[in-house]
Amino acid sequence: MKVWLLLLASICLLGCNMSSNTYDNKKEKDVPIIKISSLENLSNRAVVDLEKITFDSIQIPRTIEEGKMKGTPSKSWTSGFYPGLLWQLYGHSKNEKLKEAAMKWSAIVEKEKMDGGTHDLGFKVYCPFGNAYKITNEEKYKDVFITAAKTLCSRFNPKVGAIRSWDHHEHLWKYPVIIDNMMNLEMLFEATKLTGDSSFYHIADQHANTTLENHFRENNSSYHVVDFNPNTGEVVKKNTHQGLSHESAWSRGQAWGLYGFTVAYRYTGKEKYLEQAQKIAAFIFNHPNLPDDLIPYWDYDAPNIPNEPRDVSAAAIAASGLFELSTHAPQNAGQYQKWANQILKSLASEKYQCHTPPFFLKHSVGSIPGKFEMDAPIIYADYYFVEALLRKDKI
Repeated sequence: MKVWLLLLASICLLGCNMSSNTYDNKKEKDVPIIKISSLENLSNRAVVDLEKITFDSIQIPRTIEEGKMKGTPSKSWTSGFYPGLLWQLYGHSKNEKLKEAAMKWSAIVEKEKMDGGTHDLGFKVYCPFGNAYKITNEEKYKDVFITAAKTLCSRFNPKVGAIRSWDHHEHLWKYPVIIDNMMNLEMLFEATKLTGDSSFYHIADQHANTTLENHFRENNSSYHVVDFNPNTGEVVKKNTHQGLSHESAWSRGQAWGLYGFTVAYRYTGKEKYLEQAQKIAAFIFNHPNLPDDLIPYWDYDAPNIPNEPRDVSAAAIAASGLFELSTHAPQNAGQYQKWANQILKSLASEKYQCHTPPFFLKHSVGSIPGKFEMDAPIIYADYYFVEALLRKDKI
């Protein structure tokens, strides 16, 4: 009897000491659930979640690890997504609590506008400050991402015709350019639009063209990493870093390409970029290994399909890209919107919903080869999910 009493006391003590950020699937059922099927519901969820996470300058929400929310400092490439998401939801709902929180979290990230050691300034700076400027039209926000655009341009090599992606792993690559880098071009194009300085445009356009010429296979799938000789601009090798193998199709990489070339077409009007975006969409959505709910496995060539992790982030990015692509390609608009709507329907189902603050979605993949976030909520999935819903509303 005493043993049972001691055991019961231990269980109670453990329960009392659990953090409100603890990710516990069993406890999810005990929490009031706000369905994520609409922007209104997402905004309400985000407001409620603000009271459940601690504001911390080195714990910007990123994922859940070992049952608890794992945050990140501003230097991380994911630091801009949570404040950017809050700005998006504020723009829709006009809830002042969301605006106040968006301003606080964005302020942490602002110093990254001077970080010339990374290509990720579009993610880190443009996601929060680009949204803030579009919503408020306040010059102070524009100034931040214009500065970031200037910093990013310092990584451009005219001989290569592309912005250098990484400074790490120098033993593997001398001048790596990753497909993800297409996502940073919007900030440069927008900088030209707002300042009249065409240098931003030309760098972004050259980067897109170099990527178009070198990253894609005959079937229009993309390599993750292309290494260049920085002195001659010649291609040295084509690899992966987060996919299954050098010749496999890493799912998030395909989504980055679809989205990135759609943006490049929006600003340049060059048909070759629109054609490439459509070719990538065709590769993704006609792939025999794509599940019926359109939420891809982490790599289209993963060896143990269907017993492989899905990547919700890849689906959310693709859905957002598809909604915009549909506005540029009227002949295929119906199909692109049909695919995007199916993704949103799937993501709003209980299978993919996360009820642990401040995350909306689960079952994303950070890196299988790196052995981190192999099946977890990840904040950039939420960001592009919200963006996709906003774009759907405007069509």
